[in-house]
Amino acid sequence: MNQPSAKSISNASPLAGIACVSAGILFLTCSDALAKWIGDYYSPVQILFLRSVIALPVVLAVVLALGGRRALRTRHAGLHLLRGGLNIISASLFYLALRTLPLAETTAIAFSAPLFVTALSVLVLKERVDRKGWLAVAAGFAGVLVIVRPGADSFQMAALLPLATAAMYAVMMLSARGINAAESMLTTMFYIVAGQLAWSAVAAPPFWTPPAWSHWPFFAGIALFSTLGLTFITQGFRIGPASVVAPFDYTGLLWASLLGWLMWRDSPDLLDSLGAALIVGSGLCIAWRGTRPRKNYGS
Repeated sequence: MNQPSAKSISNASPLAGIACVSAGILFLTCSDALAKWIGDYYSPVQILFLRSVIALPVVLAVVLALGGRRALRTRHAGLHLLRGGLNIISASLFYLALRTLPLAETTAIAFSAPLFVTALSVLVLKERVDRKGWLAVAAGFAGVLVIVRPGADSFQMAALLPLATAAMYAVMMLSARGINAAESMLTTMFYIVAGQLAWSAVAAPPFWTPPAWSHWPFFAGIALFSTLGLTFITQGFRIGPASVVAPFDYTGLLWASLLGWLMWRDSPDLLDSLGAALIVGSGLCIAWRGTRPRKNYGS
């Protein structure tokens, strides 16, 4: 993406950006809720394949409308394909978790992705994190442990799936460092969906179940809501300061709790709520600290 001009920065709209990101997260949560329902009948890769088939023409139209044909050009086709594969693995694990776990619990554990990003940035990119940053990461993983409760009678192996989702998502986010900064978010958005379609087309046939006609509205809803979510979030980051709009990703936990209660009467218990609060708090702390200039890494 080209560097924003002074005029575009001055015209940035924090409130509009927040509204777009919040709406986008709501749409994505609706897509997840539909995937949880339809997941009792179809494999995750088949759901992702049909989602991509329906969504790609819409995403292509949005990209062409906002960025023109130039937005389809890339010098990183191989990296985009790799990221599409990582996205398929991450989303498949998340959909598998949704079969067993409540929507809010799955979403809360998956929100640990920024913690993995921070840890991996140190191990892979050799970036430095100060003591307060590591304390935030530790608090976030403590929140994961509170929700997962390893060793307790209520422990479920399925709780490790959204944790793996978060780790794979973090790898996918860090892989974006290899994409030239001149490429726009529209380009990345298109190739994520295109890569998802390519990989799911290969993986889906062994798990294929002929879709019932009554289920097609659910597949269409998953594609529609996921596309709207991606589009609104992209727009939010285009018109609002990233440091302001990024924390509103966590509104997804509120929507997941509400939809989980409305559709399945799931109610997070006290420990689940405490764990989610720790994860969200640590994520917000990491996001906030990431916007501040660091003069002393030992502080």
